[in-house]
Amino acid sequence: MREEARLGFGTARAAAAYERGRPRYPAEAVAELVRLLGIAPGATVLDLAAGSGKLTRQLLPAGAELLAVEPSAAMRERLPATAPGVRVLEGTAEAIPVPDGGVDAVTVGQAFHWFDGPRAVAELRRVLRPGGRVGLLWNVRDESVPWMARITAVIDRYAGGAPRYRDGRWRVAFDAAAGFTALQVRRFRHRHELDRAALADRFASISFIAALPDATRARVLAEIEAIVEAEPSVAGPGPVAVPYRTDLYWTERR
Repeated sequence: MREEARLGFGTARAAAAYERGRPRYPAEAVAELVRLLGIAPGATVLDLAAGSGKLTRQLLPAGAELLAVEPSAAMRERLPATAPGVRVLEGTAEAIPVPDGGVDAVTVGQAFHWFDGPRAVAELRRVLRPGGRVGLLWNVRDESVPWMARITAVIDRYAGGAPRYRDGRWRVAFDAAAGFTALQVRRFRHRHELDRAALADRFASISFIAALPDATRARVLAEIEAIVEAEPSVAGPGPVAVPYRTDLYWTERR
């Protein structure tokens, strides 16, 4: 299931759903990322596993030279439109197409838990200049909200062996790795307003849901829609405010 879920990101349909349904990062979190990593004119910054450019475009105003590395062709095709002027490269976290010491900072949005941790951390150390920093961001559905917890229970039935941010196993590569300072973290809360079509895209863009057969995926989305319709705080024809928590981690190359 892990490989099937990974391939779920690679279709044009999944890339379009990802772009329509996934939230931006809250401005406060991006501002803190920019400050912590020194993203500014004169710096070279790599956005790794850039996807459709959700984070990349929010870094553009800081004025750094941005490189976007992304393995999925369907995602890469979207980047020139969503993040104009950014150099887009095909590559993975385990084989970054950047010279040794070639960047001042690396950002990763929604993706590090998919990487081969030890190999990715070794590559991060290789491409960063001494004193360079890594920033890891995740928008996480706020499951302290009961209706969101019910949706997660539906989704979890299909997760199989797909990597998950919330299990924390991704941290081991940093905990065990020489050459980086201990991970630090800050958390932010926000809401993402979506119409009903985009709300369906939000859940359809989850890797292992995108990889399901069409009929099964349709049943899952219908079950999620029923949960939303039964919730008094969000029921009705208007947009739905999806609650999120954003987790920002950072570490520095020694």
